[in-house]
Amino acid sequence: MSTLPARYRPRRERGRLWALTAAVVVVVMGGAVGCSVFGGDDDPSATPAVTASHERTDERGGTLKALSLGPVLSWDPQRIGGRDDAAFAGRTFLRTLTAYKPSTDPGNQSRLVGDLATDTGTPNKDLTSWSFTLREGIAWEDGSPVTCEDLKYGISRTFATSVITGGSTDALAVLAVPKQPDGSSVYAGPYVAAKTAAAGIAAYDKAVACRGTTITFGLSSPVSDFNEMVTQSAFAPVKKSEDKAADGTFEVFSNGPYKLSDPWRASTGGSWVRNPHWIASTDEVRRAFPDRIDYQEGIETQTVAQQIMADGDNSRSAVAMGSAPPAIQQHILTVDALKERSVTAGTGLVDYLVPNLKSPTFASVEARQALAVATNREAYVTALGGGATGRPTPSLIPQALPAAHADDPLEAGNRGNAGQAKVLLGKAGLTIPVPIRVAYRSSPVADKAMASLVAGWTEAGFAPKLTPIKDEYFTSITQPAAATSYDVFWSNWAPAWASAGTILPALFDSSINITPSGPGRDYGYFNDAKVNAEMARINTIADREDRERAWTALDVQLQTLGAYIGLAERRALYIAGSDVRNLSANEVTGGVVEFADIAVRQ
Repeated sequence: MSTLPARYRPRRERGRLWALTAAVVVVVMGGAVGCSVFGGDDDPSATPAVTASHERTDERGGTLKALSLGPVLSWDPQRIGGRDDAAFAGRTFLRTLTAYKPSTDPGNQSRLVGDLATDTGTPNKDLTSWSFTLREGIAWEDGSPVTCEDLKYGISRTFATSVITGGSTDALAVLAVPKQPDGSSVYAGPYVAAKTAAAGIAAYDKAVACRGTTITFGLSSPVSDFNEMVTQSAFAPVKKSEDKAADGTFEVFSNGPYKLSDPWRASTGGSWVRNPHWIASTDEVRRAFPDRIDYQEGIETQTVAQQIMADGDNSRSAVAMGSAPPAIQQHILTVDALKERSVTAGTGLVDYLVPNLKSPTFASVEARQALAVATNREAYVTALGGGATGRPTPSLIPQALPAAHADDPLEAGNRGNAGQAKVLLGKAGLTIPVPIRVAYRSSPVADKAMASLVAGWTEAGFAPKLTPIKDEYFTSITQPAAATSYDVFWSNWAPAWASAGTILPALFDSSINITPSGPGRDYGYFNDAKVNAEMARINTIADREDRERAWTALDVQLQTLGAYIGLAERRALYIAGSDVRNLSANEVTGGVVEFADIAVRQ
């Protein structure tokens, strides 16, 4: 088990990997996952569209069909691990203290608003305490009010690590609940008998306190974006009397606009109908237009796309939950009638390379800059499948995040510059050709994508040797022996929420990564005390705009230092039937279909 704080761990450690196509290459972060998607059009620099060209409507009623390969592993708020599942749950039956506005709200894609809470929270001066006041009128599906104690109880379940697994464990990392000598929490969750756990219960009660409708969190250290952290389902309320503990994998007790009409059927799905106790005026996030959502899982992604493209009687009101396979994307994008029923969006997952600073080849900043300048991102995206599958980027910060920027500090462009790279290799004192050993996670598409980089590197004076690793890739490259076996590592990463603070420290803060047992997620052993100090400083900036602006500046610095080389942000393409309205994909929540305001024509 990783010792990194949950927000800095790959999403594959938090639960199910969210797959965007049938061809998937997986890695991930914090409690969120990253995946690679393939296929696309002829324009690798195409700008993502988060809203399809459908006509829009505020019409209520009808039945929407959501078709998915799945499987959903859990609907338990504290056990949801995949961002696709979390996004669906968060728009239908599960509300959190704060939430991001729908992507169709112009200019508000990463706008944070109060959801269960009246606003986005109030921190104390040193950001070690956050308070939220609950809205009035929010009820469970049985009509009982959602209370502060429900929130406190829901979050407490995360501490029951032997019972509740698969979801985010950020609460364990940041709440001011003391740790045992072995690193485990003194509080073991709500399922331990009170008589044997009095000290732990007291510690949790001190860290999470209710006073009327106000909940206050005490934190073990400053967390400037805690109000964004609580957008995660692990911070959702659970009514104690409805908690089925280990037996509640697919139990749903709703406080959102929909509830399950019958028990969820694993590998088949279920139907979501209106929750009569949801009051629209208490909810500035969800419009809940359809009367019913029939969620069907266990259908191959290609079959889903083909059925919806055919637009028959059973698919006119259907939407694909997974990205169309690469063989189908090109057809969708070149046929106007299909393109109008589709939407393409960035997923937040960015592929990148890290030079190994323990390698003598990349000990100098000029050598690392040379590799960056020689890298042809455009060729990489083309090999993935084109502009519908990726967007060339030198930055690890996805386009939808507030810290996103267009800076290219090394001025290499998307195609690279072999001549400039040769000059930098000369300044590094290296003799051409410079041999480099490049490790990457192998798959048929990844093999093509990595091979596409060889020509640019060779022209610049490198002699690359690609080493595909098929099994246990991330385990392999985090072993100490990898530091002497490879000069460059491939990886990818996606943010846990809309902040670069869930990206840069996770990958380049050596103080939380590098140990005698390996590099953690700092695969290239980047170790800069000044950078570490700057990350710590940025995490204490209270103002979101100022904080994200500081992350932008630090990202430019990291690129300039050759800490990493951005390749591409992955994209997904979804298609819907002709009766579906308001189709969009929310890039902030992973580029998945937006269910907050999707509708069906009557």
